Order: sequence, then structure tokens, then C-alpha cells
Amino acid sequence: MRQFTAQAVKQFGGNRSGSFAIMMAMVLAALTLSAGYAVNLAQLYNVRSALRQALDSAVTSTARDITTGVIVVDDARSWVELFLKTNGALTIMDGERIVLDRIAVDRVQGTLEASAYVDVALYFPLFGADSEKRVRSESASLYSDRKIEVAMMLDVTDSMSGSKIRDLKTAASNAVDALTKNQSKTNPRVRIALVPYSDGVNVGALAKDVVFVEKAGGYDLPPPVDAKKAEIDANTGAWTDTCATERKSADLKADFSDDAPDAKRVRLIDGKEREYLARVNRDDRLNSCAKAVLKPLSDDAEALKTQIQDFSVAGYTAGATGVQWTYYMLSRNWRTAIRNAGLGDGPADADPRNVAKIAILMTDGEFNTAHADVVGDKTVVRKQNAKSRSYAETLCDNMKKDGIEVFTIGFKLNSSAARAVLKNCASPDTGSLKRYYETSSGEELNEAFLTIARNIEALVLTQ
Repeated sequence: MRQFTAQAVKQFGGNRSGSFAIMMAMVLAALTLSAGYAVNLAQLYNVRSALRQALDSAVTSTARDITTGVIVVDDARSWVELFLKTNGALTIMDGERIVLDRIAVDRVQGTLEASAYVDVALYFPLFGADSEKRVRSESASLYSDRKIEVAMMLDVTDSMSGSKIRDLKTAASNAVDALTKNQSKTNPRVRIALVPYSDGVNVGALAKDVVFVEKAGGYDLPPPVDAKKAEIDANTGAWTDTCATERKSADLKADFSDDAPDAKRVRLIDGKEREYLARVNRDDRLNSCAKAVLKPLSDDAEALKTQIQDFSVAGYTAGATGVQWTYYMLSRNWRTAIRNAGLGDGPADADPRNVAKIAILMTDGEFNTAHADVVGDKTVVRKQNAKSRSYAETLCDNMKKDGIEVFTIGFKLNSSAARAVLKNCASPDTGSLKRYYETSSGEELNEAFLTIARNIEALVLTQ
């Protein structure tokens, strides 16, 4: 018996099959725990990511709607909750619920902050651990009551004939709708100016008080303020249209300032210093005057679209003149002249906290026409590609220095020089916000204008 027992013990001790089973059980348990822990981590990560996405979207959407006037600040909480519910339904698993924990609105800084959480029922509750975990997230965004002033420079030259001008009319009209939708009629946020251009810019009712009509053989500058009638008549041309070209400085070069047209300047006449008003020239070599008329800042979307639909094409591409008048339409220095002409309230003061000023410059080809500092006849002024580009870039630099955001759009361009001037004129890209757009179809042109409209709102929220 003792011998049997000893033998049995020896056999049992030598048998490894049971040890292997125990070891396997221990390994499987560890693997199961690891797998369960990994599943829980993945579950919590996915919920945290979905919650952050839903909350960010809810906060930024609410801030945007406050900015655009769709809702008022007092309704922020209910709208964040509504957006959370909508977005959460797409990203959060069934049985989980996003709870808006806190919302804070700083009316002075213009910030909207919110925090939210989700209680997550874990797939694999582990020993001694809670079967539920709370996942939190926070988000913040800016909202703004800043006004927005947009001046759109639109190409109405001969090369825009046919389908091109139709595409431009559609795209520009849609941009007007996108920029002005939902705004209050009694307290509008967005005003838009139209600057159609070709050989010059037809300034309409502004011409009477701000344009000097040159006379061939005359001074090529406005008469001195003390000039007698004979001197005025000898140096002033007859009105045949309401178009304008560049403004000229005292040395007859291009004037790149945004000074008011009634600013005083001094020049030498027969060795004597005499004052004159800084009116804009209507060069006597101007080839043609487009019928499409400039429109200063307006919140009347229907009037803006009607004017766009009336555009017709004519002439060459005096891009710098178009940029110059775009600059004027955003400059407070031109407010009095615009008001005196009965064309609205004019631009607001340059105050980045309260007003965003935006220029959109569009062309389908190379700038080629300039009059200032050019010697020659009507044919010569239309062959000034280098000067027109240089003038435009200088004016763009001045706009950007004055805090104006510049967006540019090329439409079916076939010139590297045209691309270069638009790229140089555009403000620098920031993050995902582009400033230069190149388009090759009507659909792309329309999308470029709409993207810029969206980016303008993004700028207002982030600057």
C-alpha cells in the first residue's frame, strides 16, 4: 500500500498536463482582462472623440448664428443643446446621452464656452472597477457683432463677353445672398460695394464732385483753388461720361493714397506754389467708359443684384484703377463724398474690433492699361502691363497695411503675370483660410465666391 501510494505520488508529480491547463487558464484570464481593458479604452476614446466633435460643432454653430443675427445671445444655451442633440445622434452610441453641463457667455470679450459629458456603460466592467465612466469635454468659440464691409472689384472688360459675364453675374449675385442672408433689416451687419472696371471705372453720381476731367494740352491736374475762370476753362475738359482713371500726384505719377477728394495738395505753377483739390483724374486718353456703374456700400441685396444683372462688357483691363476704387469704397476718407452724392452712409471708421473690411478682386486676364506716368496716345495706355500690375500691387499693399483683408479670384486665366499679381495682392493664407482662388469654370467661380463668403464669417469669428 505504501509502495502504491509512493508510486502514485511520483506519477502525479511527473504528469505535466494539469500544470499546463492551469497555466493556460491563467494566461487566458490575463489575455481576457487585457482585451477587455483595451476594448474599454477604445470605447472611451471613441466616445471622447465623438463628444468633442459634437460639442465643438454645437458651440461654433451657435457662435456663428449669434454673429450672423440668426439668434440672440440669450438663446445660446438652448441652441447649443439643440445642436448637441442633433450632432450627438450621429456620433454617440444608442443608450448614451450628451449632457450640457455648463455654458458661459462673455459679452465683453465675445466668447462662448461650454462643457458637456457622457456617462458611458463600459463593455467589460473589470474587478473592483465601476461599470460606468463619465467622459467630459470643453469647447469655446468667439462670436461677434462686428460689422462687415465688402468691396467687390468685378471685371467687365471685352474678354468677359458671352458665358463669362453670365457666370460672373451668377457668382456675384450668389455671393451677395450668402453675405446678407439672415441679417436684420433695421440693423444690418453686412454692406457690399460693387466696383465694375474696364479701361476705367464708371463712378456715376460721384463724378460731379470727385473727378477732374483732363483737357488735352492742359495741366493734367485739377485747377488751383484760387484759379480764375479763364485758367479753369483752359485746363478742364468737357464732361462726356462719368468715368475715372487713376489719381495723379503733383509730378503726374500715380497717387496710391486713399486721401479724400477734397484733400488739399500743393504744386508749382510758373514757379509759384498753389493749392488744389486731390480729385481723381479722368484721363483725356481714356478709350471707353463701361456702362456698369460703381455702387458704394449698401445693405440692399436686391438692389445690388439688380445692378449686377445689368452689367455689360467693354474695354481693356485697367486693373489698378479697379483696385484704387475698391480701396476708396472701404476708406473712411471717402465717406463725406459718398454721402454728399446721396449714395449711402459711406465706409465706417477703421476699427478692427468693430468693423471688418474686405476687398474681393476678380479678373479674367492680365492687367494691361494705365494712364498715370505714361507718355503716348490712346493706343499706348493700353499696352502698360508692367505699370498696371505694379500700380495694383502697391495699392494692394496699402490696403493690407490699413487692415483690409484682400481676397483675389482668377477666372480662366491664361497668363502667369495675371496669376502673379493676384497672388501678390491677396492677403496671406492663415491655416485653412485661402485668400487666392484660381477658377476654370462657372461652377468653380461660383464656389470661389461662396467659399470667400464663408471665410469672411470665419475671419470675423477668429480675428
